[in-house]
Amino acid sequence: MNIANKLTLLRILLVPFFVVFVLAEARGLKLLGSLIFVGAALTDMLDGHLARSRNLVTTFGKFLDPLADKILTSAAMILLVELGVIKGWLVIIVIFREFAITGLRVVAASEQITIAAGTLGKIKTIFQLVSLTIILFALPLSIAWMLSLGKILFYISVFFTVLSGIEYIAKNIKVFDLSNI
Repeated sequence: MNIANKLTLLRILLVPFFVVFVLAEARGLKLLGSLIFVGAALTDMLDGHLARSRNLVTTFGKFLDPLADKILTSAAMILLVELGVIKGWLVIIVIFREFAITGLRVVAASEQITIAAGTLGKIKTIFQLVSLTIILFALPLSIAWMLSLGKILFYISVFFTVLSGIEYIAKNIKVFDLSNI
């Protein structure tokens, strides 16, 4: 297993620690959970860079990397719903989009078509990670303006979630053979 894939696997293995620490009563543990989230999110950039720059791209990595991202961000969003910070319906929209685009990519892959990440999808990811990070740090630090900023950025991420989902489907509708419906 190459270093890029090890980092991806590490991201998944960090999720239970992140969850346990964020749910802990002690403020220091909550902060540690927030730091784990940031560290795990940063491994996504690092593993992608290493895989491309060192020619370490593998089928395993292509499968596991997006899965690791979805596990980490979904865990964070579900935690924030449980903590009463963000609305569940927003998370449902995000998770629905992730399943839909993953399904689209699976169908495309079966036809030997690769669907690359689009600009709107990358913007969505940035707003999502930044908003989740801000919220996760605002909670144990009890900084109201920071929490409000994080929520606003999360709403913006949901907007880009919907927009990028529409873009992916519109650009790749040819993947579906609609003549048999």
